[in-house]
Amino acid sequence: MPTTVNMREAKTGLSRLVADIETGKESEIILARNGKPVAKLVPIEPADVQPRRLGLADGQFGELDDNWFRDFQALDEVIWRGVLDEPIDPDERVAVKRTKKSA
Repeated sequence: MPTTVNMREAKTGLSRLVADIETGKESEIILARNGKPVAKLVPIEPADVQPRRLGLADGQFGELDDNWFRDFQALDEVIWRGVLDEPIDPDERVAVKRTKKSA
């Protein structure tokens, strides 16, 4: 038979009630207001954790060509040619305008 606890006792002793549920001392605790049951404190059942199955996509994709990376290298070159249309001069200085702080 579950333990019944009034709201005042539940407010002051919630940590103890939760500990009783966690340790298995109580399987459920009924919370009552004015002697009338209104809620139930029960442990959370652990979710069924299914282990991940490896190889779900086995055989779903074709083999990679030995030169698969060459397409990416060619694309890289095209992109960088567009970005670096003008060569960058490492000696070029960028002018920075400084403003005086008022005292």
